[in-house]
Amino acid sequence: MLRNILRFYKNWALPISMVMGVVVYFVYTSLPFLEGTSHIANRLIGILQPTLIFAMLFITFCKVKPSELKPCRWHATLLAVQVGAFALFAGVLILWPTIPCRLLVESAMICLICPTACAAAVVCAKLGGNAAHLITYILLINLAAALFIPLIVPLVNPHEGQTFLTTFVLITRQVFPTLIFPLLMAWGIRYAMPRLAQRLQNTGDTAFYLWTIALTMAIAVTTRAIMHSHVPLPTLVGIAVVTLACCWVQFLIGRRIGKPSSDHVASGQAIGQKNTVFAIWMAYTFLTPVTAIAGGFYSVWHNIFNSYQLYKKRKQ
Repeated sequence: MLRNILRFYKNWALPISMVMGVVVYFVYTSLPFLEGTSHIANRLIGILQPTLIFAMLFITFCKVKPSELKPCRWHATLLAVQVGAFALFAGVLILWPTIPCRLLVESAMICLICPTACAAAVVCAKLGGNAAHLITYILLINLAAALFIPLIVPLVNPHEGQTFLTTFVLITRQVFPTLIFPLLMAWGIRYAMPRLAQRLQNTGDTAFYLWTIALTMAIAVTTRAIMHSHVPLPTLVGIAVVTLACCWVQFLIGRRIGKPSSDHVASGQAIGQKNTVFAIWMAYTFLTPVTAIAGGFYSVWHNIFNSYQLYKKRKQ
């Protein structure tokens, strides 16, 4: 009985985590004795989620040799697609700043330039893809986002005192500590303590299950953002549709670009699975705060797609 339950959880970990995130939110808000504790819950999630992601990345990076992090041809193509599409939608808002569908265009911009989720390397390995190639792209797209967002966003939504340097520093402080520190720590242990590194490399799916716990928290936060939003229903539906379209198109484009080099899994995850925490932060910091919902919706869509991919992989 227990073995069957564990097998079921292993096969359906992502959908279970997503449902649990929604359930946890509604259970938490329905219990009277927990009223007024939201600030404690927010602080706890703010500590636990980065810690889980750090541990997940650290374990994943321990399994990748520094020599394996090499640029591929599809890296340049995907970077051009992401930056080009972002610039194209930004150009629409620069030319027509009062366009009626401005919120939808901003939502698309966020979904297109948003860097790859660090957890994408875990899912990529689970799907049998090249995690090293994906990690290389994660580093490249974070650098590209730090360079091009400060160049373009001030033209779309000007703010007093918003310069290239201040925006660049804000972005690098947001994304690089979580990414670079576990990478350097993993490589340090690989060379200084090879036996420990070997044990960490043999941890199986530990990183994946850490990600499922972090995902439950992320979906709970997403549910709260959607429930507390005062956005009209048609706008909410429009943002949901736009983010779904962006998710589907990016996974499709990524897999097609990587197919000639038999790297379609890594390239698909590279452009399709997003760091939605960054997307939400970017909307609040640089664009219209309402569009932060786009990051929440995208989190749902790319995890549904990942669940489908894992299901297909299991069937094969």
